[in-house]
Amino acid sequence: MIKVLIADDQDLVRGGLAALLGLEDDIEVVAEVGRGDEVPAATAEHDPDVVLLDIEMPGLSGLEVAERLRDRRVIIVTTFGRAGYLNRALEAGVAGFVVKDAPAAELAAAVRRVMAGEQVIDPKLAVSALTTGPSPLTQREAEVLRMASGEPTVAAIARRLFLTEGTVRNYLSSAIGKTGARNRAEAVRVAEERGWL
Repeated sequence: MIKVLIADDQDLVRGGLAALLGLEDDIEVVAEVGRGDEVPAATAEHDPDVVLLDIEMPGLSGLEVAERLRDRRVIIVTTFGRAGYLNRALEAGVAGFVVKDAPAAELAAAVRRVMAGEQVIDPKLAVSALTTGPSPLTQREAEVLRMASGEPTVAAIARRLFLTEGTVRNYLSSAIGKTGARNRAEAVRVAEERGWL
């Protein structure tokens, strides 16, 4: 039996994935959690063969969890089929990346293939990732841009990140240029759409 842990913050989705995989003769869902920060403890307790992670969860994102579980077989199962997310997931060492609108049989097949040592990537997303390329943002530019989506002023961002206002403006200006945006709100939108944040 292939033991699987499912982490998704939406109860209905998590339950649906568990029910679908539970129909397979060779797959057993050993744990379900609704927060990213619950995954490490559940993994230690249940010792799954494969961990299925959503990207956007409270506590820790699926990408942050994947970074911490590099010694495990991890498949990202997400609604957000963005090339930037795929690139970041591959950097985190995931074994698979499947979008939620894929047929149910594909998920079970992906679990089996990952268990066999293969890497499974949604083909359309792989092509998109190759044509889009990696994020042009530095880690600090991404951090400032991420903060800009929730903070109304440069001064507030500077206080939160312990930077000067001039430094924050420089990072924002650079990020705006790299995203081809006209302003910081548009830069945030572009970066989020491409999975760079």
